[in-house]
Amino acid sequence: MTNKIKQELYAQCQSFIDTRLQAITNTIHEIQVSLTSETKSSAGDKHETGRAMLQLEREKAGHQLAEIEKQKQILHKVNVESKHQKVALGSVIKTTQANYFIAVSTGEIVIDKTTYYAISAATPIAQLLLSKDVGDEIFFRGNGFRVIDVF
Repeated sequence: MTNKIKQELYAQCQSFIDTRLQAITNTIHEIQVSLTSETKSSAGDKHETGRAMLQLEREKAGHQLAEIEKQKQILHKVNVESKHQKVALGSVIKTTQANYFIAVSTGEIVIDKTTYYAISAATPIAQLLLSKDVGDEIFFRGNGFRVIDVF
């Protein structure tokens, strides 16, 4: 059962990344089409301003693409078959406060009516959870909670 949960969480994260990657790729393509199809109008300054804005948008999309590629590489390092004694990348952690999957930040995922939060290992809450065992207590933003299960 625990392996099924981890596989589903992984699949949801993969789907999230694939969707974002497709959206960013489409945006870059649309910008490229706009750049190549824009013809010089009689208002030269307006044309140059439009091209500059498109270049900025393309640069922004390029940064987003690099970030999503980085997330894809991190997710690829997650082994859904591994069992964890201590919290690490790829762990599912059940606490008295919430449930987490340490992989990439995709937000809330509901599986069998249970909510999990897919978070990056770089997030503050993950930093507190890393290397913790079942029974350990964590204090975050003035709230204390305990690790109930790690797998």
